[in-house]
Amino acid sequence: MTTAGAGSWPIPPLFTRLVDDTSLLRPRVAGPGVDAVVDRYLAARQGRLGEFVGQLVCPISRLPALVAELVKAAPAQPVDLSLVVDTGLGGVPKALSTALSRSSLLTPRTVETAAPPDVDAIWLERVAEFVPEDVVAVVEPRRPTDDDPKSTLAWLDAVRRVAEHGCAPKLRAGGIRASDVPPASDVEDFLNVAVAAGRGFTVFGLRGVVRGESAGLVQHGLLNLLVAVARAVAGADVQAALLGTDGAELAAELRQLSVGHVDRVRGLFARCGADPEPAPLDQLADLGLLA
Repeated sequence: MTTAGAGSWPIPPLFTRLVDDTSLLRPRVAGPGVDAVVDRYLAARQGRLGEFVGQLVCPISRLPALVAELVKAAPAQPVDLSLVVDTGLGGVPKALSTALSRSSLLTPRTVETAAPPDVDAIWLERVAEFVPEDVVAVVEPRRPTDDDPKSTLAWLDAVRRVAEHGCAPKLRAGGIRASDVPPASDVEDFLNVAVAAGRGFTVFGLRGVVRGESAGLVQHGLLNLLVAVARAVAGADVQAALLGTDGAELAAELRQLSVGHVDRVRGLFARCGADPEPAPLDQLADLGLLA
């Protein structure tokens, strides 16, 4: 568990350790260096809103560089690590061994991988062989970018199989390309499948707190996703939540959630990854959600 600094503020359960830092997933030529990411992550974790900070997401190919920077930084507490498979499943055991051998620096929490188009029980069993029981296997079925209803149904069937097999489904919800941003109808379908399966899931690529334009595209917002999950649990209008652009209204709806409803929402919406900034704290604070 990420430990906040001594002067940290209590974060409401709806936002506790919600947003991961996905900076290391950005192209090396465009993104910050590993040293800058480590410095920012550790500073945020030790800051007054440190309990908001989730996992540090790292491709397996960049793990040696991350370990080297953490050795220099000498964090007071191990960093919660999400390993993203970018070198094939065969590289997972060595990466986990590296992380576990540096237990003072890293605690592996999740292993994330993209699924093949024909994801089935045999492939999912292979994933399970590489991922220990105390580490969550996160699997991203490939969302189709065409408008073929059959492709969409096949994708949703894959999401369902991933959840039923005990893995956490993953959805890319934003980015710099039009194909990175799914329509609200696809996000709604994903949420409904995950909620019906009762399986925790993760969303990455979010670029704002509220639905709006970024990188020249209309992007989904963090608050929209939270409200949408709350509505999916309650059987209410999910798509309207995803399309909302009034941050104050979305925040007001979230403040009205009961303790039990919040627990249910976070039991499902376990984590999200924000890009390019990992923690939009000022905007959430301005909306009265972190007090």
